[in-house]
Order: sequence, then structure tokens, then C-alpha cells
Amino acid sequence: MKRVEVTISGLGGQGVVLAGQILGRAAAYDGKNVIQTQSYGAEARGSQAKSEVIISDSKIGFPTVRQCDVLVAMSQGSLNKYWKYLKEKGFLLVDTTFVKTIPKSKAKTFEISITEHAEKAFGTRTYANILMLGALTKITRIVSEESMERAITESVPKNFVEINKQAYREGTKLAKQKN
Repeated sequence: MKRVEVTISGLGGQGVVLAGQILGRAAAYDGKNVIQTQSYGAEARGSQAKSEVIISDSKIGFPTVRQCDVLVAMSQGSLNKYWKYLKEKGFLLVDTTFVKTIPKSKAKTFEISITEHAEKAFGTRTYANILMLGALTKITRIVSEESMERAITESVPKNFVEINKQAYREGTKLAKQKN
């Protein structure tokens, strides 16, 4: 891997910022150079939100994603807004719980009802972002599973570590079914 630019997008409250922070931490544990940034609307919950992560074997000179290799869309509005920044042959992971219209492209597209699955498996949508990280890790292999689990352990409150790891593993299983 030389350089991978990732945009994780959705709505405020879906955990896209935390997901980006965990992904960045996992990449650092793998010995990569990482920059993670985020943006969200002033009202936060319910507004557009995104987390950008740049992972590289070498120094990172420009800290903003220009054209992403990987786009995660957890909402229709975020796909509509950030779609134009996905490289032609990149990876697109969409949460079909909220994304109903996916543009045709040459990107390798993965459609998973992430939030719906989180709700069924865990009784809440809260873990959709971690489930998504499991799918993302399995699909792209941009970080190791060991580093991702370590990053989850060190990023969530101690009393929620095990359930988050379960959600992560559930996401890897969902992605395996899609490959």
C-alpha cells in the first residue's frame, strides 16, 4: 500500500467520526502514517457528517482527501454529496438501510444493510458504525484485523469493548458473505 484515502460519510449521530478515529488508530498500530479529519454540521446530530482518513507508507504532505479510494456512505445524502470524489475504480460501501439509489460506476460496490443488521443483531443501531468497520476491514484489508480490534478496545468505554468487538466481527462476516 502506498497511499489510501478514505471518506466515511453519513449523518451526525451515526458514529462516522468515531469510526474514522478508530480506523486511523488501527492504521497507526499497523505502522502506517495517518491523518484523520472530520467535519459535520453545526447542529451535529442529523446533519451531514464525514470523517476522512489518509493512510500511507510515506509522509503525508496534504491532510485532506482529494479523491477517495474508499467511500463509505451511511446515508443517501452523504452518498449524493461525496460520490463525485470517489476514484473511478475505488471501493464503495453503502448502508442500504438508508441508501436506496446508487449511481452506476466502475467502482467495486458493496451493498450491505448495516444499520438494519446492527438493530437485529444487537437490538440497537448504535453499533452500525463498528459493524461497518468490520465490513470495511474485510473488504479492503487496509488495516489488519488485530490492529482494528486493538483500536476498538482503546477507543470505546471499557464496559462496551466486548459488544463493540462482537459488532466488528459481525461486520467482517457480513462482508465475507458479499465477496
